[in-house]
Amino acid sequence: MTHVVTAFLRHGGRVLLTRRSDRVGTYRGRWAGVSGYVESDPDDAECDARRELEEEVGVTDATLVRAGRPMTIIDEGREWTVHPFLFDVADRAVEPNQELADVEWVHAPVICERGTVPELWPTYRRVAPTLETVQTDDTHGSAWVSIRALEVLRDAAADAESRAVLVSVARALRDARPSMTAVGTRINRVMAESGRSPDALRRRAEAEIDSAVVADETAAATAATLVRDRGFDRVATLSRSGTVVAALEDARPSVLVAESRPGLEGVTVAESLAKKGFKITLTTDAALPGLVADGAVDAVLVGADTVLSSGDVVNKVGSYPVALAAARAGVPYVAVCARDKIRDDDEFVGEDGGSLYDGEASVTTANPRFEVVPAAFVTGVVTEDGVLDADAVSEVAAEHAELEAWDDDDAGATDR
Repeated sequence: MTHVVTAFLRHGGRVLLTRRSDRVGTYRGRWAGVSGYVESDPDDAECDARRELEEEVGVTDATLVRAGRPMTIIDEGREWTVHPFLFDVADRAVEPNQELADVEWVHAPVICERGTVPELWPTYRRVAPTLETVQTDDTHGSAWVSIRALEVLRDAAADAESRAVLVSVARALRDARPSMTAVGTRINRVMAESGRSPDALRRRAEAEIDSAVVADETAAATAATLVRDRGFDRVATLSRSGTVVAALEDARPSVLVAESRPGLEGVTVAESLAKKGFKITLTTDAALPGLVADGAVDAVLVGADTVLSSGDVVNKVGSYPVALAAARAGVPYVAVCARDKIRDDDEFVGEDGGSLYDGEASVTTANPRFEVVPAAFVTGVVTEDGVLDADAVSEVAAEHAELEAWDDDDAGATDR
């Protein structure tokens, strides 16, 4: 049996498809992922996947997202064991070699419309994001998680025969992360603005993914401009907001980063920025407020998992004490996010980070993942539309409330 790898590269909600050239031995002219033979131990096929990424498209810094279960494919008398992989990349720059006639970044369901190598769509589905991806991720910010939720809905629409099936999927995704408003807002928009057919819903989900990526990028660029224009040369942050990281990479201040327990995603941020030449200081969550209060930074830049209609900001636990310290020191405390994170009410639904104690004594634990920073301590909320004041936040919240009507319109859809 021949073992092969198929690696899917992902950026901004799209994946890379490659069209095999006349120089390859099999499936000439067919579309595929980045593929090749397993030359080492099949149990360590990731090494072969990374080799193929470098040889075929010149990618050496991809981040592994998921390795799928191998699948057996029988085609025209040949039997293949395919090892699927999904990688994220920081940009879409690729350098195809002579084995590829063409490359294209597409939404994954396009696979179903192309002449591909055998079983490419089932191969992709083995590494595609799932409801569990959305429910359990405790490393990435809500912008990243919301795009994964849209991918799940998009991919489900490619397989569905009716909207009724997708209503159940959409409800589960919308409710998966109550503290991450962008997830619900973006799912609601797709459901409210799509037609009745699964194909129409799929197309609307694809458009929403593309617009969400642009919104997040624009919010980051707006924040970077603010940092430069106001001369914030020393910035503190915590957790792992992709939007904030993009803003920092653009503005290039020195950065004070909290480790962000328990996931330590702040360590990942510090390491990533340091490798790009930034002056980085990594500190503990407990020490960050004191450093801010002592004047170690010119501004605090944080993400937002939710902005309530009151202007209060929900973010990773540890944000509130830093806001208090910033206020004491007269340091601006700025939240950066896409406007889709603005919620249409003032109710905060938290998420528990798990038990802190497994002993035999009767100990009640409180380990929240998120907390509320009152609007009085937030200097501004920076979005793709600029810095929003309280009235603008209220207007956006009202817009988002209207998107929720789809659920009433589809009431009972899962029973039809």
